[in-house]
Order: sequence, then C-alpha cells, then structure tokens
Amino acid sequence: MGVNPARVGLLFGGRSVEHEVSVVSARGIARGLREGGLEAVPIAVSPDGRWLSPELSATILGDGRAVAEPSGGEDDRVRIAVDPGGGGLVRIRTGGPAEPLALDAVFPIIHGWGGEDGRLQGLLELSGLPYVGAGVCGSAVAMDKEMARAVLERRGVPMVPWRAVRAEEFDDDPGRLCGDLAAELGFPMFVKPANGGSSVGIRRVREASTLADAVRHALEHDRKAVVERGVDAREIECAVLGNERPEASIPGEIVPGAEFYTYEDKYLDGAAELRVPAALEPEIAERVRSLAIVAYRGLDLAGMARVDFFVERDGGRVLFNEANTLPGFTPISMYSKLWEATGVPYGELVRRLVELAVRRHAAARRLRTRRTDA
Repeated sequence: MGVNPARVGLLFGGRSVEHEVSVVSARGIARGLREGGLEAVPIAVSPDGRWLSPELSATILGDGRAVAEPSGGEDDRVRIAVDPGGGGLVRIRTGGPAEPLALDAVFPIIHGWGGEDGRLQGLLELSGLPYVGAGVCGSAVAMDKEMARAVLERRGVPMVPWRAVRAEEFDDDPGRLCGDLAAELGFPMFVKPANGGSSVGIRRVREASTLADAVRHALEHDRKAVVERGVDAREIECAVLGNERPEASIPGEIVPGAEFYTYEDKYLDGAAELRVPAALEPEIAERVRSLAIVAYRGLDLAGMARVDFFVERDGGRVLFNEANTLPGFTPISMYSKLWEATGVPYGELVRRLVELAVRRHAAARRLRTRRTDA
C-alpha cells in the first residue's frame, strides 16, 4: 500500500442507539471523499451487526434510508469479514472463495457502542488496514466519561465536580446513594451514562425527588453513570486534527434550544444554534484551544476529535466536558464547520484525515514486534 490512498472503506451504521446519526454522517463523508479525489467503498453495518456488501451499502446511502437494514435477495448470500494478519476486509459469497476488497484505508463513522469505544478499532488493527481516528486505547478511554476524567484530572485539566456511580452501588441502597450525591454535588446536577453519546440517557436534575429516577434511567444505557454538578455556563466546542502534532480549530458555541443540548435538539428539532466562531474574549478562546490539545494528547488520541467545554458565565473559567473521537461528520456538523471556518474545507478535511490514518499506520509498522539481539 502506498502513501497516497485511493480506495477508502466507509464503515457506518452499527448496533448503538446512534445508528441513524452514523448513516447521516456517512452520506456527508462519501461526498467529501469524492471531493477529495478518493473512491468511497461503503460498508453498512446493520442494527443486528451484519456487515453488508458495498453494493447494498451504496443503495442505503443513496436512497435516503435512516437505518442500514438488509433488504434480502442476493445480499443474504454475501458476508464482509476481516482477514487478520494483513488480508484486510474480504467479501465471502456462500459456496465461493473469499474476495479481497482491496482497500487502502478505512474511515469508520460508527458512533457510540461498538464503533468509537475501541472494539471496532481493535478489529481494524487485526485487519492490517489503516483507519481514521484514535486507536484502541484512546477510543476506549475517551468514550468512558469516568476514565477520561480520571486521566485528565491527573494532568490538571479543570472540570466540574463529578462522581461515578455503578449499577450495583445504586441497587444496594438508592436512597443513601442519592443523599450522598445531593450533599456532595448539590443541585442542579446532570446524570449521564458513562459510555454513550448524542445526549442519549442524560437528564438534568433540579431536586432530590427526581434524582433516583434520573440515575436509574442512565443505568438503563450503561452499567455505570457519571453525575456532575450543574454550572451556569456556555457550551463551547473545539475541533482537533492531527497525530503527533495536533492542531486546534477556532472554538464554536452551541446555544441549545432546550435546557441543555438534547438528542432532539441535535438531530430532530433543529432548534439549537451553532455559532462559529464563538464570541469569546481572545484569551478565553486561546485557553479553550490550549486545553483541547492537552486533552487530546492526554487521552492518546489521533486523527480527529471534538473536545467540548463549559465556559462559566461568571468569570469565564474553562472546564472540560468530554472528548468525542468520532463526532458527527455531516457538512453542517460542528466539527466540519469549525475547520471550514479555520480554513480547511470539507473535502480537504476528509482527505487529510485519511492521509493521517495512513501515516500513523506506516509509523506503527516500523515498530519492532519481535525480540532481537542487542
């Protein structure tokens, strides 16, 4: 494989609650790959986990479907599989030989569970193919809000007071746990699944009477939740691009249409306002960009991430919220809009991400994997 990729596998869909978001992102990336002079080879993953043929996947992207469901017929006899040890991805027909898909790289845009939490990244590592985005460790840690915060607190990154809650801890004594949370964090507070995205499972809690229900709701989506103190703050986001020497975009601001940036606000109602660039004092904007790089490096990320912050209205303190390693990627998503405003158009951004993946893969292959004599 050369350093100039031509055929890029576009993995989208998946088994998480963010399946529909992934399909929309994939449509934008397919256009971006073409604009960047690359061939997109779509590979949809159905809600039950099946990897569908490029032909059916292209149909799903083209006909406006929200869910990557197989439609029967010829594709029932076709499977896409990983051939570990450098074989990449192969097409397997019932009763026939395996056929390599001959990809130069993979652009995974499967959001949420199984797609950006290290599972898919591990599979792609075994395939021997370069892939866009963070590796196994960075993806897993960034996805887990408890782990990410613990890592970044050690590096001095400021954040709101928070606490992790495990399902068994809540089940043992909900009343005592909720009393401890109220005393430790106060109201209002936010309760979130520790692993998740697109604001699924999040609730804002104003009083003690609704706290237990909010924790229970979050634990329906994950085995642990993160509870954090609510602050009067603006929601600021910064896009990061690169491997060893990452660059940060100008910051943007989310102005929610609801009391916080909900799933409906992001994908259904369209009531949220994206302000690019964010109206920040220059020193605060620079603080956001600097902390975005610190968080990116601290979480061992690569390729891309959108790092989200709170900026307190009183005093302008910048507080880390979370890092998204595979953010929404339509031409009107915040990640791409921030880079466009910083001077990197959509097609160029997509191509640069693929090139970063190829370079990172090449650097990893130069590392020793066997013992040698000193």
